[in-house]
Amino acid sequence: MARRSDHSRTELEELIIVEGHRLMAEVGFAGFSAREVAKRIGYSIGTIYNVFGTYDRLILAINGRTFQLWAGHLRRRLRESRSDRLDVLVRGYFEFAGDNYNAWSAIYDHRLTSGEPPEWYGERRAELTGIVVEEIAAALPAGKRDLAAPLARSLVATVHGHCVFTLNGTFKLLGETAPIDAALARVHDAMAAACGGEWGKRQAAGGADGEA
Repeated sequence: MARRSDHSRTELEELIIVEGHRLMAEVGFAGFSAREVAKRIGYSIGTIYNVFGTYDRLILAINGRTFQLWAGHLRRRLRESRSDRLDVLVRGYFEFAGDNYNAWSAIYDHRLTSGEPPEWYGERRAELTGIVVEEIAAALPAGKRDLAAPLARSLVATVHGHCVFTLNGTFKLLGETAPIDAALARVHDAMAAACGGEWGKRQAAGGADGEA
């Protein structure tokens, strides 16, 4: 078994997060065990709690890494695609959730036993939401860009619901055969309502280009 002196505290924190995230991706939140993480890295369970303090803080650190990977995935998809950027975001949302289901669902399966999440965790989550806000703001007429943040929250909730129903099989039971298309339709409906006639013009011209 490795000794505590083998790694600095910063190195040990990263080691635990990386291995913890790997385990979460394998077994999901219900099967996750801090003791198993300790076993895999060759340290005692006490070492993990010395670093993170509580089980909640360990899970938040792992979920925070998922947020970072998710944001990175969406940014890459936006860089690589020339199609409608909001469509890219919706498809990227489904892609990441489907490809990383256990780690992704752990974000929503975990409930804090007490208190509020730390500020850094909110910043990780806000980075992801910020990508959506930026793209919606760019797609809105200049005079309506103050709607971007509340509209982003609503559309994220809409797409998330469609994604959950897709991955847990609910849509299949309901007979929905094209859930991504359904989510995209709801996004376009909302954008059309917010933009009025401008949205139709933008779509006819090949999508939002960020100009007013």
